[in-house]
Parts: sequence; C-alpha cells; structure tokens
Amino acid sequence: MITQETLEQIAKMAAECEALNDAALTRLKAQWAELRFTVCNDDDMPARLPPVLRREKFNLYLVNGSEHCLSLTDDLTQAIGVVLAEVDA
Repeated sequence: MITQETLEQIAKMAAECEALNDAALTRLKAQWAELRFTVCNDDDMPARLPPVLRREKFNLYLVNGSEHCLSLTDDLTQAIGVVLAEVDA
C-alpha cells in the first residue's frame, strides 16, 4: 500500500534528481525499501490507465502485485511499486 503523502514525497525526491537514472532509483529504494521502482519513457505506458500523478518531467504510475503477474493500477491500497515515466520535452 502507498499513501498519497508517500506518492507526493516520491515525486518530490524524483524531481530533485538530475535525471531519472540508476542513481535516482538507488536513492528512492534507500528511502522506500519496501516498494519497487522502475523508470521508463511515458510513451511506453499504455493509454488505458492515466498516471496517478503528473509532473512536468515525469508521470507516476502505480504497480499492483496482488495478482500472479504485475500490472498497473490506480488503487493506492493495492500498489506495491511506482513507475516513473519520463515525459519527453
């Protein structure tokens, strides 16, 4: 489960990073070791589910792990991770 406050904190920390790279992921994982993080391009995200949080340089999507396979969700109570999807300028 991820709270809205945690999601906002993740977005703030990600925005403070120079780039969404391995160093940023390491920093996020150090702060929230119980969560899974991944980075991709926003163009690679499916259009059927909008981001749960939008920022100028990236969007956040939630990962659900309650099923056998990982999937995207908009339900904070089911979320076990966050996808940081970079938005092209």
